[in-house]
Amino acid sequence: MKTGGRIFLVDDDELIVTMTARSLKKKGYETQVQTSAKDIFNKIVAWHPDLILLDIHLDENTNGLDILAEIKREKLATPVVMLTSDDSAESAIKAMKLGAVDYLTKPFNIDEVHIVVANILENSRLKDEVEYLRKTGLSCVETQIVGESPAMKSILQKVEMFAKAKTGSLLITGESGTGKEVLARYFHTIYHGEISNDAEYTPFIAINCTALPENLIESELFGHTRGAFTDAKTDKKGVFELADGGTLLLDEFGDMRLDMQSKFLRVLETRTVRRLGGKIDLHFNAAIIAATNTELKKAVEVGEFREDLFYRLNTFAVHLPPLRDRIEDIPYLAQHFLDFFAHQYFKKDLKGFSPEAAKALTQARWPGNIRELRNVIERCVVLQSGDLITMEHLPVELTGTTLVERRKNTQIILPENGLSLDELEKDLVHQAMVRANYNKTKAAKLLNITYDTLRYQVKKHDLDR
Repeated sequence: MKTGGRIFLVDDDELIVTMTARSLKKKGYETQVQTSAKDIFNKIVAWHPDLILLDIHLDENTNGLDILAEIKREKLATPVVMLTSDDSAESAIKAMKLGAVDYLTKPFNIDEVHIVVANILENSRLKDEVEYLRKTGLSCVETQIVGESPAMKSILQKVEMFAKAKTGSLLITGESGTGKEVLARYFHTIYHGEISNDAEYTPFIAINCTALPENLIESELFGHTRGAFTDAKTDKKGVFELADGGTLLLDEFGDMRLDMQSKFLRVLETRTVRRLGGKIDLHFNAAIIAATNTELKKAVEVGEFREDLFYRLNTFAVHLPPLRDRIEDIPYLAQHFLDFFAHQYFKKDLKGFSPEAAKALTQARWPGNIRELRNVIERCVVLQSGDLITMEHLPVELTGTTLVERRKNTQIILPENGLSLDELEKDLVHQAMVRANYNKTKAAKLLNITYDTLRYQVKKHDLDR
């Protein structure tokens, strides 16, 4: 569940702000109220609201539209809803031209306030998330868990138990390419309600801790206020705030600086963040997943990772074994990726692997783990035009032999007493026709001959079904 949001109410009518604030608090929002215009802009900036409800007519000397104009002039990104007792369109039009996102006419229905507030905050959250994803260039990743090995079944059972218990944090360790982000998304889906599909509408924010420049990592994690440093032109939410109500994945977490580890431990325990240059702590409610290929226990021993943070995270932890230690999953993963890429590249006739290719896949060491397997299968699908991936389509580093060597190994050795070339030709054409389910185009490709030549051979040997 989200923290709701932070709403700043400004109205000279104390009864209105008191009743509205009380109603919003019942809905889970944090509120701050102000009944005068005194130092109002600075107070708004210091409190970091997600939404401002601002009365147009505050007092004799101050107009809410002037405050709105200052908010926009100073490039404060917080959306503003104007409150007015004037039911004419003139005030509303003027407010909207100045940059208000909406307006409410007093006396207003409190249910209407709830609807307007909820819609604006949801739109703001989606906008923040889209901007973050666009900036980072992240794309949708594989989200389906595939695996039948005892090790994977045990891991999935444990993750499911953690998620249903709402542990709030999870540590995932394992070599690069073992599927840590996929497992994190699995946790996210269950944690936020797989039955009601809440996970589809809750943010999943993933950030690679090693990909961030040293001078920006704190700003990316915790956010910053306007003027916190030279390039801080506006307030900015960090990833903890962006993930509010959802899940935050901190990938390559084991390489985080020691000073950042200390700050992260505090965030983990208090569930609050303070933006760079900020003066108040902001509450957030998100499941936090730390993923790393670093052996944290060894890192603790050599002083590269905080011991207290390690034991805090290790309470709920799973280790993903490398693919070479769960070879039972390779055939399932290979077929899964083949189906996925066959659909993506419009290879509808591609169905599976030859026995030799399947054996080669299971015998490989896969230093790059699932990511490497995925890349190999994608390459094979792109290069294959028939219905099966064979040894010829696998990369040389996987089979240990070149294409020429593989073909040499399959050459027919002429027996001492000779053979019938005509019978051999007939047998090979027949095999190709059977494998291609009597599709002449496919059979011709299997034999590396033209369609017309294949038709001639079929007619010559009377091999039509």
